Amino acid sequence: MDALIISNFLLWGVVLCLVLVILALSRQIGVLYERVAPMGALTMDKGPAVGEAAPRFALPDLLGRRITIGERGQHSQLLFFLSPTCPVCKKLLPILKSVANTESAWLRIVLASDGEMPDHLAFYKQAGLERFPYLLSTELGMKFQISKLPYAVLLDETGTLRAKGLINSREQLESLFTAKELGVASVQDFLAASTLDETRISRKESGNALAG
Repeated sequence: MDALIISNFLLWGVVLCLVLVILALSRQIGVLYERVAPMGALTMDKGPAVGEAAPRFALPDLLGRRITIGERGQHSQLLFFLSPTCPVCKKLLPILKSVANTESAWLRIVLASDGEMPDHLAFYKQAGLERFPYLLSTELGMKFQISKLPYAVLLDETGTLRAKGLINSREQLESLFTAKELGVASVQDFLAASTLDETRISRKESGNALAG
């Protein structure tokens, strides 16, 4: 009889240990998920803030077409700041073309840069970018305070700035769209807020457990 009681205690001890191990593993998996979560576009704390009305422009593109920026319209605008001498910018061009196709129902992409017209026109044609408006404007870059490339700014249909950041990959580009859908400044902000909420809930549950 004593042996049976002892074995039951040991069994319950093993069960409790397993529960603790599972809880610890769950916590570590959550931490790992946060660490490997897709990195959103790096937002620079310069220029118009997310949620503000974008500066308005009406500029001719390389082909002489009049392009408006920041005005109300049927589509959102993605301003993509680039340079013919930027290797990362060139790497992203096929991605921009793909995104222009997949997101055509709601998005229009506008390329922007500054410099000498002949150099940009040659780059424009060589890279097969005729489908995109391409603006040459120093003032446009200054208004948005673009200091690093490639940089993207997402404006919604009302001309309001919804997301912005340095872009090095398709994931970072699409993180701007995700930020717009979630109504946050950036994916990093969303992940940080989610982590904070989870921490508060965990602390509340711990407090309730101790009180009980």
